[in-house]
Amino acid sequence: TTTIRRGRRSTSWFISANTRPTTSTSLNSLAGFEDVWSSYLSALESDPLLVKSITAGVILGAADLSGQAIQQSLLASSTNEDSTKEEEGGGGGVDIARFSRFAFFGFILQAPWNHFYYQFLDGALPPTEDPFTSTTAIKVLIDQFIQAPIFTVIIFAFLGLLEGKSIADIKRQLDEDYVDTMLANWKLWVPATAVNIAFCPPILRVLFLNVVFFFWS
Repeated sequence: TTTIRRGRRSTSWFISANTRPTTSTSLNSLAGFEDVWSSYLSALESDPLLVKSITAGVILGAADLSGQAIQQSLLASSTNEDSTKEEEGGGGGVDIARFSRFAFFGFILQAPWNHFYYQFLDGALPPTEDPFTSTTAIKVLIDQFIQAPIFTVIIFAFLGLLEGKSIADIKRQLDEDYVDTMLANWKLWVPATAVNIAFCPPILRVLFLNVVFFFWS
């Protein structure tokens, strides 16, 4: 059992010994998962920033590969001939450059930004034992209506520069897409952030955020 403290409350992350898997394969799989999870938590506690950064790079890179696979599947379903697909999709290959940009973004920006941001937020407003408090509500409001608008601009700029866009091009993209992006953001991230702040131990908040970001991106 690995225990992580959230404020005054301890959260135990374990697979119950009373669970009776139907086969020895299931038992081995559960035991293997518990070992991997325990090792991950130990690494997270010993070197949180590095582990969060590597995890974010892997998850966001995988998110982009999944997105590319979905795009190619939709393209394939909308065309009947290989020649048409080649003209429209460039042969359906993986865009390694795009994948690399998202993985790099996760490693160098997403994880460090949120690691230090949550440290600052929890330092200013310490986690409470009861998840349903005014402190939780205030932290969600700060996160989504102060932090998120700022970080979204940084994301546009960071990914735009990696794509080779000029400052003028990035500003034009912000003018065209920023408002719609924030409106879509709040539909998902307000409830997701409430769950994250209310129920996740602080050390796991960036991991939760990255898992949600996998589906968001």
